Amino acid sequence: MLTLDQRLAEAETAYHDLVIGKAAVRVRDADGSEIQYTQATRGALRDYIADLKLQIANALNGSSTAAPGPMRMIF
Repeated sequence: MLTLDQRLAEAETAYHDLVIGKAAVRVRDADGSEIQYTQATRGALRDYIADLKLQIANALNGSSTAAPGPMRMIF
């Protein structure tokens, strides 16, 4: 299983690929499953990156709980 740092690097690379015009990218989630992101779901990938950064910050600070973020519906 990938570490948080590895997942963050993979997600940031995938986001960069979307920004430069790739139609779709795949990222492995915490449980090892792959999620496909497209231009239409680029915001969800950005949110995933922010969540990974929060998890890393919490791990560095010794906190095991993350502050809840706003919920958003994606259609």
